[in-house]
Amino acid sequence: MSSASRRKARLVAFKALYAIDVGGQRTEEALESALAEAQLTPDNRIFAEALVRGTMEKRSDIDTRLEGLARDYSLDRMAAIDRTLLRLGAYEILFHEDTPTAVAINEVVSVAKKYSTAESGKFINGILGELDRRKDGPDS
Repeated sequence: MSSASRRKARLVAFKALYAIDVGGQRTEEALESALAEAQLTPDNRIFAEALVRGTMEKRSDIDTRLEGLARDYSLDRMAAIDRTLLRLGAYEILFHEDTPTAVAINEVVSVAKKYSTAESGKFINGILGELDRRKDGPDS
């Protein structure tokens, strides 16, 4: 699967996760809506679905870890786009072993640069980089 096609699948996953977080949509409803707007191959569709379902399944664990890294900045105070991208990137780093960490971070940072604030890319990169450094250690 090419990196461009994986990028498209990640964008679909991001849109679905954002709709769940901000719009209060159910997982299946958000996924269906995001997938309907995209032209994904069957493999990319499976990848996007796995990212959304996996992120939602592990969300409590992911949020706990992110809260510990975002010093003095609770998840509910973050911009919704940044929070969604952090969750997606954290899921790939922690639980999706097929994705190299650098790829997971770079992908969500590039989405942040496009859809969020000028500082979001650095913020997300810093938190996910620290998450990766600590993921197998005693503080994880």
